[in-house]
Amino acid sequence: MDYEVVYRSAAVYIFMVVAIRVAGKKELSQLSTTDLVFIILISNAVQNAMVGNNTSLLGGIIAASTLFVLNYILKLGIFNSKLFKKALEGEPILLVLDGVLFEENLADVKITNSELEESIREHGAENHTHVKLAMLEVDGNISVITMDNNMIKQTHHKRKKMHKAFAGN
Repeated sequence: MDYEVVYRSAAVYIFMVVAIRVAGKKELSQLSTTDLVFIILISNAVQNAMVGNNTSLLGGIIAASTLFVLNYILKLGIFNSKLFKKALEGEPILLVLDGVLFEENLADVKITNSELEESIREHGAENHTHVKLAMLEVDGNISVITMDNNMIKQTHHKRKKMHKAFAGN
């Protein structure tokens, strides 16, 4: 077995995982044309780093096998350790709560107001003031829970009834 291919593949895999983590969550879910080209070129650039001079079929299979094994080990680590999962994937980030925009969090994750508003419109709300909760998830997607005026009124109405019932006792 060509251990050099295993070591090279492992080093490239670890580098890519760390580089993608440092690049940020936003990059994971929003692939543009330039992102796709970037991924294709990166894969081509690191191919030689993984296999070196061994461009044989066996060298490719060893490199691919190494990547599969490392990916499996990484997934096990994420599944079994909350600390490891948090370090590798991060945590969801609050962007909007009850119509209030968290500008500092947007700046931290480098999401512009217009990008957030676009995502909010895709979820059926007019703008952030109509959003109960918006979170940047660990996979890079933005989850949005919109405010439903009927639901807000209904919830408010139930609270009034419960309040009156307790006041009469």
